[in-house]
Amino acid sequence: MMQPWQVIQQLESDNSRIYKEGILKALMLQTPYDDDFWQGCRLALDHMVTFGIKQVPIKTDEDGAGMDFVDFEIAINGLITRTTTGNAAHDLIRHMMKVCDKDQWNLWYRRILIKDLRCGVTEATINKVRPGTIPVFNCQLAKDAADNEGKMRGKKILDYKLDGVRVLAVIRKNVDDFSHRPALVTLHSRNGKIFENFVHIEEQLARAAEDMTQDWVLDGEITSASFQDLMTQVHRKRDADAGDAIFNIFDAIPLEAFEMGYYALGQLDRKRDLKALAMEFNDCPNIKILDYVTADLDCSSGKALLDDMRDEAARIQLEGVMVKDAASPYECKRSASWLKVKPNITVDLKVIDTEGGTGRNEGRLGALVCEGLDNGRIIRVHVGSGYTDHLRDSIWSDRDSVIGQMVEVKADVVTQNQDGSYSLRFPRFQRFRGFDIGEKI
Repeated sequence: MMQPWQVIQQLESDNSRIYKEGILKALMLQTPYDDDFWQGCRLALDHMVTFGIKQVPIKTDEDGAGMDFVDFEIAINGLITRTTTGNAAHDLIRHMMKVCDKDQWNLWYRRILIKDLRCGVTEATINKVRPGTIPVFNCQLAKDAADNEGKMRGKKILDYKLDGVRVLAVIRKNVDDFSHRPALVTLHSRNGKIFENFVHIEEQLARAAEDMTQDWVLDGEITSASFQDLMTQVHRKRDADAGDAIFNIFDAIPLEAFEMGYYALGQLDRKRDLKALAMEFNDCPNIKILDYVTADLDCSSGKALLDDMRDEAARIQLEGVMVKDAASPYECKRSASWLKVKPNITVDLKVIDTEGGTGRNEGRLGALVCEGLDNGRIIRVHVGSGYTDHLRDSIWSDRDSVIGQMVEVKADVVTQNQDGSYSLRFPRFQRFRGFDIGEKI
């Protein structure tokens, strides 16, 4: 029977997905049943299990006698529960590394602790071969209102869709009343990735959790002054300047219900629970509760309110409006009980260049390069969609004639680039505004 780190070596040896699945299926047939490998995979790939450490060294000195997996699990429990932190955590890691031999540490235990098996195997691969081994991290996702017009009826909750990054804050209360340790807070992307660059938000949530009565998952969006800067902060592993980031919370789910993937309490009642939690965030300048309104979309006043909010979203450069069923539960999947209504803005721009297409558009127009002034902002954008095949052909056959012509472009929102210039999100060609250069009719 292979040791777990030998399995990892085999999985590393070939990039083929079918090969990797074959190795895992063969492991399933081994006797005795190798639970250590599967449990190690769960520790490494379960997004809800974290160890609170940032650096795990590679072993380069002489081999130790080795460490049983049971002893490893007992040792790291203190890291998981945060009863072992700081220098004690570093001492523990050094001790475990000394006990292990190099392959056992470098290929197996270390990779568990850095939560990266580095062999091309994900939780989806493991669960396909051995279903249910690793809990899948899911959250509620919205559908597009344009594809679900029949659902845009009845009593709804409306809030703005912010231009930021979706974040789920997992808050575990400190159950040890004598240690006076703060709550354990981890910030996750919508697919479970751990964010490490928002320590100030973690600390504020941990303080707020002192008076909470249960473990929570707070669902929201982190925003900052610049979306591009925010994305830079998100993609760096650590040490980015994220001090201006704000966590805007729009939902709250008990951790136990989130782990089961379903919370039966209706959306409006969850909003009320969140409002009750808001008092815990009084001393948290980077934590906000997102405002909402209720509307009946069967009434003209409700429709008008939605239209006003959509116009306002476009004006202040938000992603749109969220429309949520007042009585709907929280379901960890994409659901029509949440619908996103995108803002539509139109701007008139001048064609300054043309680009040829690629793929199916080779030999005809790929995009119009457009530029113009809108509300004091110079917008420059490549408009590559919204054309019929016939229009692509006709523009390309006489492409010099369109230079200088005015076009109407529809987009979701004006965006600012890293260099300070402006562009459009999802630009779509609508029409030429005139027949001659510079003409707008």
